[in-house]
Amino acid sequence: MGATHSASEEVRELEGKTGFSSDQIEQLHRRFKHLSGDQPTIRKENFNNIPDLELNPIRSKIVRAFFDNRNLRKGPSGLADEINFEDFLTIMSYFRPIDTTMDEEQVQLCRKEKLRFLFHMYDSDSDGRITLEEYRNVVEELLSGNPHIEKESVRSIADGAMMEAASVCVGRMVRAAGSLIRCTRASLSMTS
Repeated sequence: MGATHSASEEVRELEGKTGFSSDQIEQLHRRFKHLSGDQPTIRKENFNNIPDLELNPIRSKIVRAFFDNRNLRKGPSGLADEINFEDFLTIMSYFRPIDTTMDEEQVQLCRKEKLRFLFHMYDSDSDGRITLEEYRNVVEELLSGNPHIEKESVRSIADGAMMEAASVCVGRMVRAAGSLIRCTRASLSMTS
């Protein structure tokens, strides 16, 4: 009975950390055991046994994200060699839909966590920035399965999308800087 009490306590703790129900945790534990071959940890090569992931064009990024210490909340950079069940649940929780019973603050926190996870997935060198080259690699991976698009076209698509995103961001920064300059000038003219 003590072991059952301890197990249910552990499940409640995992529910609180991940937002999964006890039934979902049980299902994910079965999936974890299947992937790990009934071992206490999973290694990257265990993901080779997932048929749905095999055809995913960004498979390598997804698998890498499971072992990224930033996503595991275990450090600012680096990759783990293996993950345990709690780590597995932590990563799976990023894929969970936002709970409709959450208040606005919880929803915003959840969204930030999901965005941070995606950012880490694409920031392959862990430098805190997504460069044009990293972005281009993602677009190339996504479009690589399409036999009708040549590599140079993929590069042009990636470059164009990145330039469009940059122009939107730079435009906002220029407008903000202009407002700051106008406010500073107005303040200076009032003190003269």
